[in-house]
Amino acid sequence: MEEGEGETSQEAQERAVAAATTTTAHHLKVPAGLAPEEFAALAPFVHEFHTYRLRPGRCSSLLAQRVRAPRAAVWPIVRRFDRPQVYKHFIKSCSVAPDFRLAVGSTRDVSVISGLPASTSTERLDVLDDERHVAGFSIIGGEHRLRNYRSVTTVHEVGAGGGGGEIWTAVMESYVVDVPEGNTEEDTRLFADTFVKLNLQKLAAVAEGMARDRR
Repeated sequence: MEEGEGETSQEAQERAVAAATTTTAHHLKVPAGLAPEEFAALAPFVHEFHTYRLRPGRCSSLLAQRVRAPRAAVWPIVRRFDRPQVYKHFIKSCSVAPDFRLAVGSTRDVSVISGLPASTSTERLDVLDDERHVAGFSIIGGEHRLRNYRSVTTVHEVGAGGGGGEIWTAVMESYVVDVPEGNTEEDTRLFADTFVKLNLQKLAAVAEGMARDRR
């Protein structure tokens, strides 16, 4: 039987989507904020945690932030799924259930500041690995433009060898999201990148401030 012979229209559509699905190549492009040799050392983490399968109508990006503070000052901020407003610029408030427990599957309800094309967001914690310093969440509801948004953040301490060099932290955050109807991939990526970049910059400022206060 010839390929496609006898298949239903749904099966044909699923086969076409599967054929058009690609894998992200974030490991091939050095994100702003990291030197090529630094990013090369982090490439295994990109392969493991920041690689996505992309079907048509989806886009993805990887951003990085250098934080001049040890990972011990950065990770406690990133892992607090119930307190994203500590470093996320555009969050007005975050609420969780009275019996909230910080664990995979937990959810939070976020209110966004006025003036943005969003008002609320319901989000689920997908990954929380304290040993490998990996956190990730998905947006599962609310009023916003980021449909089927999924994000992963990894936190890496750099320069902690015995050479007396500076100890700093590299934070990498990636996402995958639907492209809204009427928008291009470039428009969607620019929109999401702007929010992630500003959040990472504030994360750096908060962590560096906390590290200074501890000295």
